[in-house]
Order: sequence, then structure tokens, then C-alpha cells
Amino acid sequence: MPEQDPPRRSSPDVTFTRSVEAQERRKLKASRTSAHVWSGLGMFGLIGWSIGAPTLLGALLGVWLEKRHPGARSWTLILLVAGLCVGCANAWHWIVKEQNAIHRGEKGE
Repeated sequence: MPEQDPPRRSSPDVTFTRSVEAQERRKLKASRTSAHVWSGLGMFGLIGWSIGAPTLLGALLGVWLEKRHPGARSWTLILLVAGLCVGCANAWHWIVKEQNAIHRGEKGE
């Protein structure tokens, strides 16, 4: 009967080294892919401005039109809603763009 090799066991030093290497790889990957707090706050600001600016411009244009051409329609309300819709579409565009950039970065493209 042939002798069987005893099962290989890794020494505690090798196991520890592999554990530390795996931790370091995870930390490096997280530092490359994760967004920092300030960039997240900047994205909130960008989205806020992209919605707020068209809404405010629509309202201001509506007030100006109502002063120039008074009538039964509320130009302020109409252009306020139009500006809000344009702003939301703009914010959606930025969110999709950033999300695609994040996914491309995760795939290594």
C-alpha cells in the first residue's frame, strides 16, 4: 500500500500574510472606487442647482410676462412648472452620467 502524503496545512505565518494581503487589496480597491464625502456633497449641490436654477428662471420669466401681458393665464405658474420639469430632466441626466462613470470604473474600462 503506497504511503499518502499528509494533508498540507499552512503555517500561521502564511495564513496571516495572506489575510493582510487580502485586506490591503480591499482597502486599495475601496480607495480607488469609493466617492469621498466632499464629492458626494458636491453632487448634491450640482443636482440642487440643476433643478433650482431653471425653476427660478421660469418663475422670474413668468412674473415678467405677467407684468408685460396680463391675462387669464398665470405665466408664472406655467413657467415655474416648465422650469421644474427642465431642471428634473437635467438632474436625471447628471445622475445617469455619474452612475455610468461609476460602473465603468468598477469594470475597469
